[in-house]
Amino acid sequence: MTRAVIPRRYRVTMRWYARPAGDSHQLRVSPRLASWNQTDHPDQVRLRAFLDDAEALLAASRIDGPWALRLDVGLPTGRDLLDMADLDNYAYPLASQLKDPGLVSVWCTKQHSEQSFVRIQAAREMPPPSTDVLVARTTASYTKPAYKEQIHTAVAGPAELPTGPVRLELAFVVGPGRNWLTLWKPTIDSLDPLLGATLQTAPGIRSTAGSPSWACI
Repeated sequence: MTRAVIPRRYRVTMRWYARPAGDSHQLRVSPRLASWNQTDHPDQVRLRAFLDDAEALLAASRIDGPWALRLDVGLPTGRDLLDMADLDNYAYPLASQLKDPGLVSVWCTKQHSEQSFVRIQAAREMPPPSTDVLVARTTASYTKPAYKEQIHTAVAGPAELPTGPVRLELAFVVGPGRNWLTLWKPTIDSLDPLLGATLQTAPGIRSTAGSPSWACI
């Protein structure tokens, strides 16, 4: 089931994009999660190695105009795909590394596999979904607790999704020049009424315990 959450308050046309399905590149360095450690920490070193190699691998694939990025993360057999390893924490560092004004859509998946893949292709607009769409209009800065509270309230009506894999699509409507990548994490962290939660982080707001296995942003 697809649930879409659209933060922001601008009255402009909302755009939806198709999942990239063209030729992919097998990654030579395994994808790494975002790290907030010091720059010389081993996690940061491994992350930079992955990002630099992925950027070099994709150099010939870069295009002019609107484009979409897709990262397919392979995880070891036996790893619980629904426990942590949040897709936004895989996609965000790579999207930030590659970002230019043409980036309009980012897709990320995870599955049991010894291989991971990445691809870039021209963005292709699709008709909006007709069902399972939730709209959240926010007025607060994404850095403030009020932002998460507004998202949380907007998605609190429907029942929590059953335990298991989830396909999640987020569409952000933002002003010109806005770095929409920074909106991913606080938005997803506010979806516990849909995805379930375990860790209490603020009154009424909890970080998600479940993790989508397929995400479009």
